[in-house]
Amino acid sequence: MRLLVLGGTEFVGRAVVEAALGRDWEVTVFNRGRHEAPPGARALHGDRTAPDGLAALEEGGEWDVVVDTWSSAPRAVRDAAQLLRDRVARYVYVSSCSVYDWAPPAGYTEDAALVTGASPDAGQTAYAQDKRGAELAVLDAFGPDRSALVRAGLIIGPYENVGRLPWWLNRMARGGPVLAPGPRELPIQYVDVRDLAQWILGAAEQKLSGPYNLIGPSGHATMGTLLDACAAVTGGRAELRWTEPELILEAGIEPWIQLPVWVPPGSDLHDALHSADVSRAVATGLRCRPVEETVADTWSWLQGLGGTAPQRLDRSTKGLDPEVEAKVLASAGGAPGATP
Repeated sequence: MRLLVLGGTEFVGRAVVEAALGRDWEVTVFNRGRHEAPPGARALHGDRTAPDGLAALEEGGEWDVVVDTWSSAPRAVRDAAQLLRDRVARYVYVSSCSVYDWAPPAGYTEDAALVTGASPDAGQTAYAQDKRGAELAVLDAFGPDRSALVRAGLIIGPYENVGRLPWWLNRMARGGPVLAPGPRELPIQYVDVRDLAQWILGAAEQKLSGPYNLIGPSGHATMGTLLDACAAVTGGRAELRWTEPELILEAGIEPWIQLPVWVPPGSDLHDALHSADVSRAVATGLRCRPVEETVADTWSWLQGLGGTAPQRLDRSTKGLDPEVEAKVLASAGGAPGATP
């Protein structure tokens, strides 16, 4: 298979490239050249937001599939898709479950209502509209039969540049009492970036088309299994103090941002972020590794970087201020490992 990845050097794009090279595919990456492509991939350079920025693609060849992870102005996807529609057989766009109209109900499928106000010709607006606008751009150029829309949810694993799992790992490594947002058995939904990449390549081989909610099944892990794995892999110096959701919210702590991954049970946030129906993805080959493996491999990668993960400039900083954490723990009391 001949694969073109638009990007290909960071997080999702890099995982796709490495997985494809592992299958002995012929891989080309197109990016601005700020980061080195994985060894074995051919590199083309250009800035898709600049005039004539796609020039290198015009003479770059033909491919069986292109994978695009763009999350800014939809018109950049429009321009690439229009350029490639006669030279690539299939377009796989890594979109987001954010394209569903807020707030999708628990168990929502790919048929759920979508956000309005999106356009393939738009500049950068809001994240949900940008992702939906990019989907429309792909559909306009390739049609529904030659395109797959990968609506990912929470993505974690090695190369993460958003700051969620790396923050938890570094917090556990510091040790001491850790505010663990309860309940311990709260189901969470995420996908290891490498499992996402393998599904994408399988989808290309199967010539799948249409939208797919691409996250692991809800309950594949819980807040308890995730944080237990983080505590164990970092040396066991952390003391998890499970804390009632009500106390966390009363303290003004922002779910998802200040306590990454966690959102309170029974909320619109939990229904939207941790309760999607992913049966279509599972039926077409999605396989999810144990949470312990994801955590251990991410910690190993993070240690290799000296503990500091890369951070996308267009994403908010994650994590809880130590003083706020200490204050909430003092007010909550309780013993280490106690279940609220």
